[in-house]
Amino acid sequence: MLSTFFLPFLALLSDIYYMGVNYRGKLSNRLREIVDALPLFPGARVLEIGCGPGAAAREIAERISEEGYILAIDRSARAIQQAMDSLEGAEAKNIRFLQLSSEQLELPPEEELFDIAFAVRVGAFDGRHPEVQEISLRQVAKALRPEGKFYIDGGNPLREIFLDSYR
Repeated sequence: MLSTFFLPFLALLSDIYYMGVNYRGKLSNRLREIVDALPLFPGARVLEIGCGPGAAAREIAERISEEGYILAIDRSARAIQQAMDSLEGAEAKNIRFLQLSSEQLELPPEEELFDIAFAVRVGAFDGRHPEVQEISLRQVAKALRPEGKFYIDGGNPLREIFLDSYR
């Protein structure tokens, strides 16, 4: 009886922590290490692929100043809704959330290219789906400036994916 009540609650806490936010609403240590490892600078244009509820995107928006901009995408409508809800009442003019998968990534015509792109725990980049990975890497390469960099988790804590053959 007790487990019937607590199991869904524990699953929710686990899900929230997994998506980069601990139960106190702060960035998890792992996600903070990833954001710290990105070569962010004031005015940077950043693309996050697989943003979940937007924890990393919100942190990055603060670090890149108002002159910077982050576009955060996720294939999940629910995750994008959570991310947008998390901005209610906040002054976040340099952040945008879109429901989009990595293989469908086509920048709107008004969108400038990005300096940095990154993905954390995104299946399209973990080697399990080679055909999706090829399409996604091509799309990321098109979204980056010629000198732009792409990072995924799996390094210490990130590793750079070189996109020269996709440009």
